[in-house]
Amino acid sequence: MEILTFEYTAAKPLPRRAHVGVVSSGDLEILFEPSPDQRTHVVVRTRFDGYGEIWKAVLDRFFAQHDVAAKIEINDFGATPGVVSLRLAQGLEVSRS
Repeated sequence: MEILTFEYTAAKPLPRRAHVGVVSSGDLEILFEPSPDQRTHVVVRTRFDGYGEIWKAVLDRFFAQHDVAAKIEINDFGATPGVVSLRLAQGLEVSRS
C-alpha cells in the first residue's frame, strides 16, 4: 500500500462535499470537501506501489483544467487513469448540483 500527497494552487472554492465511486476490484472512491485555503490538497491511498508518476500526471492534467480549491481523498483499488479522471469530473459535478 502506498500513500501519495499532492497540492495545487486554486482560486474557486468547492461548493459542497461530494462522494463518488466505491472501493472494489478495479475501481476507486473519491471524497471531496471544501478546502480551508486556496489550495487543492489530494491524498491518494492505493494498494499498488510505484505508480506515483502516473498519479501525478493524471492529477496535474485534471487540476490544470479545473481550478477548484478542495480537500480530496482518493481510495484506489486498481482504477485506470481514465476511471480516475472520470471520477474526479463526476465528483466536481456532484459537488455543484
